[in-house]
Amino acid sequence: LSSLQQHRKMATRALQRAGNGLKQTSVRPVTRHASMVIRSLCASNNRPGEDSWFKSLFVRKVDPRKGAHSHLLAKKEESNLYKIQFHNVKPECLDAYNKLCEDVLPSVHADPHYPCELVGTWNTWYGEQDQAVHLWRYRGGYPALTEVMNKLRQNQEFVDYRNERGKMLLSRRNQLLLEFSFWNEPVARPGPNIYELRSYQLRPGTMIEWGNYWARAIEFRQQNSEAVGGFFSQIGDLYMVHHLWAYKDLQSREDTRNAAWQHDGWDEVVYYTVPLIQHMESRIMIPMNGSPLK
Repeated sequence: LSSLQQHRKMATRALQRAGNGLKQTSVRPVTRHASMVIRSLCASNNRPGEDSWFKSLFVRKVDPRKGAHSHLLAKKEESNLYKIQFHNVKPECLDAYNKLCEDVLPSVHADPHYPCELVGTWNTWYGEQDQAVHLWRYRGGYPALTEVMNKLRQNQEFVDYRNERGKMLLSRRNQLLLEFSFWNEPVARPGPNIYELRSYQLRPGTMIEWGNYWARAIEFRQQNSEAVGGFFSQIGDLYMVHHLWAYKDLQSREDTRNAAWQHDGWDEVVYYTVPLIQHMESRIMIPMNGSPLK
């Protein structure tokens, strides 16, 4: 028999054993046993596709659609584009770097000449050290981004800022993002708060499935207004998702995350989305002076 046929036979026998057990024992123990068998088989390390027949019995189907996931998952009513920047700063230059950003970035944000907004700017507290994270929003999409970049090249203050900033950095990278349609748009909020940026590198081809699950899951995580924004990459590291959360402190974060497990359905979301992830990272961040997200 082929490997696929063998797996089908194994799955059928497992279901028959679980079903036969219903005649001999109470429902609760057998249901738990059957669930363990099912999860064990679904989580097997066989070659991709060999266990897809068995998984299809239990995992929600993603509706077949045609079109790029950016058109299916992003907000339709607005054409906002986001840019996230990660700057790794020389440790001895961090204070000077922060002061430089505080002097220049808010002025670009406030100038109506530029169709962009500084959503937030932070220093990483836990995670990669001596790092700054900046999140910009461009209302009007790629044309707005191009307009801002062209105008900033003519802005001598910003050119000087970039030259001075370059002396302080060890490395930098950025990504262009769209926001998920089921997250609220990030808006300025008072503080003090700490922010968590949870970044997920997904397996290629799983963005729609991720979005389907999180469209239902987000309702479990808005009890304390902790959900700030959700984004997925368009340029840079692809199949990258960023979730941005706000908490009063680390204990509030712990309590809020634990409370989510009391909601019926949260465990299912976690169970079915974890296999979609290749790598994940959490940053706890502190707002810099001048950040609209305090």
